[in-house]
Amino acid sequence: MSRKLPEKWQSSVKAAKATQVAFDIDEKIQLEIRKEALEDGLSPSDKIRDILGLPINKRPKRPRLTVSLSPDDYQLLAQKYQLDASQQLEIKRKLMDDLIKYVIEE
Repeated sequence: MSRKLPEKWQSSVKAAKATQVAFDIDEKIQLEIRKEALEDGLSPSDKIRDILGLPINKRPKRPRLTVSLSPDDYQLLAQKYQLDASQQLEIKRKLMDDLIKYVIEE
């Protein structure tokens, strides 16, 4: 007896079957593709799809910067901002302020 997937999950089946391909190419080539992607408002993987003539998901993406923070990172940042490491939301606000200041002062 086969069970049918709920309709809201069916669109994820194709994505789950996709295979990620990594390219080990010259750093200059990688940098150029990344720069063009940024200028075109695309992710590097979407830019590669564009270069290869593959379809690109046109849904607008919320532009975000991300960084992974370990518990030790939160400890260091809490000391820097004179906060408790458990105050992660406040630490995030301080990080955003620092990033904005970095760009404005450049």
